[in-house]
Amino acid sequence: MITLTSDFGTPYPAAMKGVILRRTDARLVDVGHDFPRQDVRTAAFWLREVLPYFPPATHLVVVDPGVGTDRNALVLRAGDHALVGPDNGVLLPAARELADGAPLEAYAVDDADAASSTFHGRDVFAPAAAAVHDADLEDLASLERLSTVEEYVDLALPEAVIDDGEESVRATGEVLVVDDFGNVVTNVPGDALEGPDAVVANGERVPVGETFASVPPGERLATVGSHGYVELDVNRGRGDDAFGLEPGDSVVLEFDR
Repeated sequence: MITLTSDFGTPYPAAMKGVILRRTDARLVDVGHDFPRQDVRTAAFWLREVLPYFPPATHLVVVDPGVGTDRNALVLRAGDHALVGPDNGVLLPAARELADGAPLEAYAVDDADAASSTFHGRDVFAPAAAAVHDADLEDLASLERLSTVEEYVDLALPEAVIDDGEESVRATGEVLVVDDFGNVVTNVPGDALEGPDAVVANGERVPVGETFASVPPGERLATVGSHGYVELDVNRGRGDDAFGLEPGDSVVLEFDR
């Protein structure tokens, strides 16, 4: 299969699918096309969280603020998977997860004859994804439009700092993403929240709960989400509004032992 991810909305993904289907009979699966526009880090986070649930596949990713510039078009082999997209770091967190410790193989795609300088998803990445899908992953270097590269743009999601004292714990981190429910996903690892019944989040005390329903509807809480990070949420409401937070904002969590 080939998965497709972009910030295009509609109808642009249909053009990419058309290009692919003219070249291969791969099964096409949409990860999503409503990612925040030109937000490389948010897309990188969600890809890292979603793609490892797929069987071996080719993953086409187009979140590309630098389209038409001299940035490379990139193919990464990560274990039994291949990722195709711009060389801006968006592929790296997911690729490392998929590789599971194995070294990554990187290839640049020749895009010199792209029909457009503004739609490489259609003109560069979609044809490359189709070619990679039909190729032997062990021999990607033999593909006509690929050349091996040793350097590429990396992107590592930020890590929180945990001050684990004898009497108290202080975690300093930031908001990674806000999901469509308004749940505020921080980069504070969930195990930092083990033990307390409440936590002080950016100076405001909130209860800690294992589920949203640990507090009444409309009430705030801190919990550990499905991604393994501390979240600041509201039962049946929006945590981003209640806590006044958005991606990139600083978060400090404190509690006594």
